[in-house]
Amino acid sequence: MTPEERNSRALRARIGAHSRWARCDDRPAATAAARASSPASTDRWEREVDPEGRLSVHERAVRAAHAKSAYYARLSLAAKKARAARRKAA
Repeated sequence: MTPEERNSRALRARIGAHSRWARCDDRPAATAAARASSPASTDRWEREVDPEGRLSVHERAVRAAHAKSAYYARLSLAAKKARAARRKAA
C-alpha cells in the first residue's frame, strides 16, 4: 500500500467513525459488547485462567493479571518484530 493509499484509507475511516458517532444516541450502550469482550476485560482473563471456577477469588485475580500481562507482552514483541522487518525492507 502506498503512503497515499494509507492516508486515503485513514481519512475514509475517520469520516466513517465521525459519521457513526454523530448519529449515536447512547454511546456507552453502543460500545458495551466490545468492552465486555475486549482483551482488557477482567472477565475474559478470569475465564481463561479458571474456566471451571475452581480457584479462589484471589488466586484467579493473580493469574488473570499474569495472563493479561503476557498477552500484552506478546503484542509488544510482535510489534517490535514488525517494525524491524519494515526497517529492513526499506
